Amino acid sequence: MGLIDIELFATLDFVGQAPGGPDEDPVGFPFGGWQAPLVDEVTGEQISAAYAGTDALLLGRRTYDIFAGYWPHQEEGEIATLFNSIPKYVASRGEPDLPWAGSNLLGPDLPDAVREIRDRHERVKVVGSLDLVQTLLREKLFDRLDLWVHPVVLGVGKKVFDGGEVPTNLTLLAPPAAGPKGTVHLRYALADGTPRTGTMGEPDREDD
Repeated sequence: MGLIDIELFATLDFVGQAPGGPDEDPVGFPFGGWQAPLVDEVTGEQISAAYAGTDALLLGRRTYDIFAGYWPHQEEGEIATLFNSIPKYVASRGEPDLPWAGSNLLGPDLPDAVREIRDRHERVKVVGSLDLVQTLLREKLFDRLDLWVHPVVLGVGKKVFDGGEVPTNLTLLAPPAAGPKGTVHLRYALADGTPRTGTMGEPDREDD
């Protein structure tokens, strides 16, 4: 069984909408492209490294349309070569045209379809696709979470955690890494169990 990795860019108030450009998701959102001024060499290297070993993309319909309008026209660069060569799986409630080579529409039972993809591939990447991410969070259908938190607060926009989350434990895979412009890279893995509670100052009674 392979791994499903979620790759997300977020503000300090965990807005994840339209980080890449003003035309990504403009309706009612005035801050499209908020990530661009905060990208630096360190963050760029982290993002590139995160795609090592990726052999499939899992995308929501809106993110797919954005990618399909851009990446097939790019002929240079590691990310372009990767994205254009691997299978793309698209979650959609409709029956959209999928012109990007290697694209596949998922069936109506999304959790089952995602499990089949995980059985078929070694490393599946979910990029953006906030609506899809809510389903994956709800079903705990992910293995890793790469989160880049940027030093900006927007106060408006779709959130990374926006109704799909359920009580879930995560474990930190590596120390947080900050770039020179203040973006912090956090890498988590899904862990067993659900969050426990306690009283500050009392000993941990997990083993009692």
